[in-house]
Amino acid sequence: MQVPTCPRHPDRPSYVRCQRCGRPVCPECQRTASVGVQCVDCVAEMNRNRRQPRTVAGGRVTTGRPIVTYVVMGLCVAIFGGQYLFPNLTDDLLYAGIYTGIEPWRMVTSLFLHSTGFIMHIAFNMYALYILGRVLEPALGHLRFAVLYLVAGIGGSVGVLLLSAPNVAVVGASGAVFGLFGAFLVVTKAHGGNLVPVLVIIGINLVIGFLPGANIAWQAHVGGLVTGGAVAAALVLAPRGKYRAPLQWSGVAVVVAGLAILTWWGWSSVKAAYPFLA
Repeated sequence: MQVPTCPRHPDRPSYVRCQRCGRPVCPECQRTASVGVQCVDCVAEMNRNRRQPRTVAGGRVTTGRPIVTYVVMGLCVAIFGGQYLFPNLTDDLLYAGIYTGIEPWRMVTSLFLHSTGFIMHIAFNMYALYILGRVLEPALGHLRFAVLYLVAGIGGSVGVLLLSAPNVAVVGASGAVFGLFGAFLVVTKAHGGNLVPVLVIIGINLVIGFLPGANIAWQAHVGGLVTGGAVAAALVLAPRGKYRAPLQWSGVAVVVAGLAILTWWGWSSVKAAYPFLA
């Protein structure tokens, strides 16, 4: 009589059989099932065929910490410390409209700077990012949240380009943070939540930016808020189904293309006002 052996380990006699495929399975390859045991191959096949849970935006469900949120916070804090150690860092990374066509990367780098003369600037932004990130990142997924934050931040810079004097320099993550406010508003609306508390918070923060002597770039707030809401709408409101992901990224691409057109238009206006930049 031939002794049954495990297909994965032919040198091991195996008198226990998988309840699914019926093959011999050694103790190392056994996985406890609702009835009896199954082999690792059958368990792997079931996991591949099992429908994976998705977030409200269609991303993979994440567990644990909001990694992207913490990484962005860490970068902001580290660069804030670097602004004290390297005084030229702020001037090298800040953004103003006159830099758009010369050093366009400043539209992104300025998002990680903060005013060294007002500690509450970074404190408020990091607190808001922490609160909103812990809600939105698990809801959207890591990748979609990262794209939302970056595109909203660029939208804030575009708002500065279009609504501020070209020589006014700005720093701060406020545009991106307001983008998260806009996204939170869209997500709340999509799920039938109460919009009043969200609108009150957004309204208060927008009004503060218009107060005399506030020295706050409300233009970045407006640009980020609108852009973040548009990106979130593309991600959350896309119809469910086989083509949801392509539709989502197509919607985000439309928002990015719109920002590119507005940037070109704004830069053309700046060059007209400052011919030496042409």
